[in-house]
Amino acid sequence: MFFLSEIEHTLMLPPHLLNRPLDEAIKEQLDLIFLDKVIDKHGLCVSVYDIRSISGGFILPGDGASTYTVKFRLVMFRPFVGEIIIARLKESTVDGLRLSLGFFDDIYVPVPFLFSPNRNEPVPGHKNRVNWIWNYMHEDYSVDAEDEIRFKVHDVSYPPIPLEPKDVKPFAPMVVTGSLDMDGLGPTSWWG
Repeated sequence: MFFLSEIEHTLMLPPHLLNRPLDEAIKEQLDLIFLDKVIDKHGLCVSVYDIRSISGGFILPGDGASTYTVKFRLVMFRPFVGEIIIARLKESTVDGLRLSLGFFDDIYVPVPFLFSPNRNEPVPGHKNRVNWIWNYMHEDYSVDAEDEIRFKVHDVSYPPIPLEPKDVKPFAPMVVTGSLDMDGLGPTSWWG
């Protein structure tokens, strides 16, 4: 789920940071650039782990900022296919479930990957919300908003950036598709 990724990046250090220790100033700039950003095929950047090397320090003509080439490691979040993770229910619609880890909210469990047999019932007073219900041996088990949900990672994708806004839905640079169609998956309260 979490791993280190080594990256090399050239950055300009603003003049107002030149009075600070070089490694602290560069780490601050790297945090601004990479923290909470998705890097294609690497995942979501959680933290700058360490700085391996700093080279350069030259100033381009007409510019007051020093330019450095930095090799550093980032702590990245990218679950692997088949991994079992526990998340919280964020949203429940006719299209399936949306889950959240607190720091990452783009986890979707589409209807074909829900437990079977299932059905949904509209939530009174909420136009687009439904409750998903699993019927097992003539007993109903529902997914409630306060449940922790154990899911299996089915896919991790990096959708291309849309060139024209077609949907009103915000763009997600990394999407995790989950599955609940195995024993032991779903709300943890079901398996207590």
